[in-house]
Amino acid sequence: MPPLVEEVREVAAGALSSFRPGNLLDILIIAFIFYWLLLLLRGTTAMAVLRGAIALLLMAHILGSLLQLTTLNWLLRNSLPALLVAVPVLFQPELRRALERIGRTNFPELLRAHTPRPHIVDIIVAACQRLSGRRVGAIIVVERETGLEDHAETGVRLDAAPSVELLLSIFQPGSPLHDGAVIMREDRVIAAGCVLPIAESAPPDLGTRHRAAIGITEQTDAVAVVVSEETRQISLAHNGQLHRNLSPEQLRAWLVKLLGWGDTRPPIWRPTRKFGHV
Repeated sequence: MPPLVEEVREVAAGALSSFRPGNLLDILIIAFIFYWLLLLLRGTTAMAVLRGAIALLLMAHILGSLLQLTTLNWLLRNSLPALLVAVPVLFQPELRRALERIGRTNFPELLRAHTPRPHIVDIIVAACQRLSGRRVGAIIVVERETGLEDHAETGVRLDAAPSVELLLSIFQPGSPLHDGAVIMREDRVIAAGCVLPIAESAPPDLGTRHRAAIGITEQTDAVAVVVSEETRQISLAHNGQLHRNLSPEQLRAWLVKLLGWGDTRPPIWRPTRKFGHV
């Protein structure tokens, strides 16, 4: 019998012989923590790195056990301390955002059903349609878990109820705020004319607004909607990725899924889309 199979059998037999009811709770807690971490990492570059590292380690362990590769087995056994140091370095942005999300969480809200705000999505979609038809450029950034207060400070504070007319007037050519971004928090327009970070690695054919949309979504979990004044195309950026030439129906679907507006379940039961894809 291969050593790997024998080792698994011994571990399983030992675990079953010493199993207590309290162990079940222990397992469930650890499973929930790992599940939550995987949801936070889903769709990110870190998740791809994690999958690749796990696959590589599993393949190396299987080969080392089956072929009795002494040096490889020794390296695997002694590499754990180095991996524990490497993980926080590799996943530093994701770990920081996860801790920030925990710190910002209102735990009573996790168990309370929220009233959906689909009308905000309708306002954004309708405004983008009209801006596109008029060949007027625009960028609308919707805050999620990561705060955008620093970016809002670069513009003009509004704290206004969103409406199609308000967004059209902000981005109207000649308006003092039309060159910057609008930042929305929940159901309020908190600032306009805001300056956003520019993505340096964006494709060269993209304009400043599209680069800014990619830049802000690389650094935060925000969702950015862009209207091109040259092509009239509507695009959406999240997680540093730009989805171009969206129809109004596609834009609405992206916004509803990414923002969770329209999902009446308590937040704790909603699938997280913080860093993921739809």
